[in-house]
Amino acid sequence: MLANEHGIQTLDELHNYVYEVLCSYDNLQPGIFSMTEEVLVRGDKPCGIHFCLSGPRRVQYTAIWETDGNTILFYGSAGERFHKTQLTEAPNLAAAE
Repeated sequence: MLANEHGIQTLDELHNYVYEVLCSYDNLQPGIFSMTEEVLVRGDKPCGIHFCLSGPRRVQYTAIWETDGNTILFYGSAGERFHKTQLTEAPNLAAAE
């Protein structure tokens, strides 16, 4: 599993970064496949975002940005974690609501 550090300041930058990493994992051409996002909530407070990239043949790749540890965890189509990014700077999740 690869790991790195990255600074992201806006939700758009976060979306683009996650999309690029998920596409590059299985050599998917960027711009062809759609990605959905869902804000995760614990209690009444947002605590992260779940990303899901729908690839060819109904294959799905996912990533979860969790705000407690400020990390993004990336998962392949079989559920295996293939990458972890520690954010040195992160966007404000309240802007996603």
